[in-house]
Amino acid sequence: MLIAFSVAPSVAADDTGSVSDAVAAAIAVVRESGLPHRTSSMFTEIEGDWDEVMAVVKGAVDAVAEFGPRVSLVLKADIREGYRGEMTAKLERLEEAIERR
Repeated sequence: MLIAFSVAPSVAADDTGSVSDAVAAAIAVVRESGLPHRTSSMFTEIEGDWDEVMAVVKGAVDAVAEFGPRVSLVLKADIREGYRGEMTAKLERLEEAIERR
């Protein structure tokens, strides 16, 4: 499965509104997982089996919860049994389709 998720405290730690320290703690969990992943300015994508991916999401939520009493999680999943490498393969198929136009 391939998931995209965003996790952050619902309340910023200070008056700047920054949540970067909390998000950094979540991304550390993702990186330590060893699963294929990619982080952008808005979401982190992870690829793996259901149980391992969801364990990483839970770990990321738990890491962010250390920064405040309320956590916001947005998650989107592409569940396609038997497929691996879709994090890059989907983009390759998209680029091929664009070139065919």
